[in-house]
Amino acid sequence: MPKSLSIADARNRLAKVVHDVETGPPVELTRRGRPVAMIVSVREFEMLAGARGSFASALRRFRKANGLKKAGIDPRLFRKLRDASPGREVKI
Repeated sequence: MPKSLSIADARNRLAKVVHDVETGPPVELTRRGRPVAMIVSVREFEMLAGARGSFASALRRFRKANGLKKAGIDPRLFRKLRDASPGREVKI
């Protein structure tokens, strides 16, 4: 469980809070007793942001690691699934 501080306490001891976060676990900030934010080290933030990234980059990594051929699926299967017709006429 992360250390928890009110925003006012964190503001009064900001230098110490930042030092503690650099060398230890994250700190949870609260407002009126409710959690509202976290302070994390740069190293932890970069790890979290890099691991998550965007959906598109995650999909590209997944496809690269688990290609259709590796799964035994012929990629040509998907070429005829989409309806190529222009669609219906819309009246405004």
